[in-house]
Amino acid sequence: MSIKNKAASLIEEFKAFAFKGNIVDMAIGIIIGAAFGKIVNSFVNDIVMPLVTAVIAKCGGQNAGEGIKTLVYTTSEGIAIPYGTFIGEVLNFLIVAFAVFLMMKKFLGFMQNMRKKKEAEAAAAPAAPPAPSAEEKLLTEIRDLLKNK
Repeated sequence: MSIKNKAASLIEEFKAFAFKGNIVDMAIGIIIGAAFGKIVNSFVNDIVMPLVTAVIAKCGGQNAGEGIKTLVYTTSEGIAIPYGTFIGEVLNFLIVAFAVFLMMKKFLGFMQNMRKKKEAEAAAAPAAPPAPSAEEKLLTEIRDLLKNK
């Protein structure tokens, strides 16, 4: 097989892989996930963190008026460790994890309810009478012909 044929084959395999429905669905999920991440970041930075900062200020915490993300521990060697940023990222993660948990819990619950509903409908539906045999069909036709005479 020549290099040109190998390259063409590789390109064809890539096209088949890249444009499968699963890959497109995954790409859509990633885009929606990125947008959801921005919403969660805004929620944490603009709503949750000011509330946490207010709680720290009431407790008389260090740098309470500046916001929790500005909390920094400075070592004796002058190394700054911004632990407030870490707290903010942990809160981001917890909120995203909780939202995904709720969404999956509701989705899986919805799917289970749908499955139970289908099973209940299948059980409640009366069984259809068996189809007449060929002999019964022939006898019915003969009867109908005799009635019409």
